[in-house]
Amino acid sequence: MNIDITGFSDAYKVRRLEKADISDIYSLCSKNVLYYKYCPPFVTEQSIINDMKALPPGKEANDKYYVGYYDADKLIAVMDLIMACPDEHTAFIGFFMTDVSVQNKGIGSKIIEELCSYLTGIGLSGVRLGWVRGNPQAAYFWKKNHFSELGLSYNTQNYTVMIAQRDL
Repeated sequence: MNIDITGFSDAYKVRRLEKADISDIYSLCSKNVLYYKYCPPFVTEQSIINDMKALPPGKEANDKYYVGYYDADKLIAVMDLIMACPDEHTAFIGFFMTDVSVQNKGIGSKIIEELCSYLTGIGLSGVRLGWVRGNPQAAYFWKKNHFSELGLSYNTQNYTVMIAQRDL
């Protein structure tokens, strides 16, 4: 599958994030205190490095798109997208976070809508993700963006993740 990440958004510049971007990613993430209240531990530069490399079982680095969304030169969102996960017709959003300065302005929803449009255009039929049970902000955002709980969950050491999907 040929993925052109510049097609993820018409409104924002999208590019792969690299080690040189870690301080900008940390700055964005560290302001989202509520997220880490429900999904500990709190972000560190090392946890970002680990997330940049993390892959679900059976996936390879070329399936992973750890990308940043930029408004001019300002990083406004970070997304970890895994293609063909859990199957060849579905993409998995492993992480999505917007800068606090753009929250509650419809920008995150616009990014998700544009991504879903792109994924439909390349023939995918669904997008899957998980949110931490009990996090009202996450549940509200994803449900508002047409993701429905699948009745599946898994436990980590610190929290329970609810699995949800949006059919495209």
